[in-house]
Amino acid sequence: MAGAYDDRDGKIWMDGKLVEWRDANVHILTHAMHYASSVFEGERCYEGKIFKSRQHSERLKVSANLIDFDIPYTVDEIEAAKRAALDANGLTDAYVRPVAWRGSGEDMGVAAAKNPVHLAVAVWEWGAYYGDAKMKGAKLDIAKWKRPSPETAPSQAKAAGLYMIATMSKHAAEAKGCSDALMFDYRGYVAECTGANLFFVKDGEVHTPTPDSFLNGLTRQTVIQMLTEKGIKVNERHIMPEELEGFEQAWLTGSAAEVTPINQIGDYNFEVGALAKDIAMDYEKLVRA
Repeated sequence: MAGAYDDRDGKIWMDGKLVEWRDANVHILTHAMHYASSVFEGERCYEGKIFKSRQHSERLKVSANLIDFDIPYTVDEIEAAKRAALDANGLTDAYVRPVAWRGSGEDMGVAAAKNPVHLAVAVWEWGAYYGDAKMKGAKLDIAKWKRPSPETAPSQAKAAGLYMIATMSKHAAEAKGCSDALMFDYRGYVAECTGANLFFVKDGEVHTPTPDSFLNGLTRQTVIQMLTEKGIKVNERHIMPEELEGFEQAWLTGSAAEVTPINQIGDYNFEVGALAKDIAMDYEKLVRA
């Protein structure tokens, strides 16, 4: 599948039925388009099985609740919708994108309690998120935008509005020839990238930022468990920017990113070392088990 995302062959599951890809449209006065009242998930299907599918569906429901709406489908119904979309498009290895949003209705101001909530699931073939960086290591910029305080925005929601500064940061990074951007949090601690979590290695131990102002990714949680089972100590803690100079290896995690080594962040260089490569390979085996 290639071309613009609104002009492709295939089917998208939308509000209980499969519709032609090009007909999966919403009205211009959809509340989510104006006020970001939308949540979503990013998932990967490997050999016919979506990795941690149910956890993603559960998180989608939680994200909606965190931004004050209820998705009118159960977790089981969301699971069935994802399977229907995969089957309709004949895909066994694919990226899976469920999205729920407040649509158009009686309200067209900030409030939208009277507007219906919709759900759609699109699936498509998608290779490595960072291209050849998955083998060579990603080069990261350092973003000027910071992840907001959890008193400012619901940081544990995978909500569309929280990605506005991520988009701007990634655009700035790509303009500099980078794959992505590292973001600090509102206090100045190392936080995450625009759509992936961060891990660092020093003296045989792993360090990863405490997810108290950004999403605690499912891939992040999986990798921590993998490392722990290997007997490698994982330190979840606040990391200061000046500590970047002392780390030896680093990598990104996410459903789209999977496990991608990092070779540079700003002026700091990292080895694409044995542990980063091992975790990437072990993760690849796990998702296809």
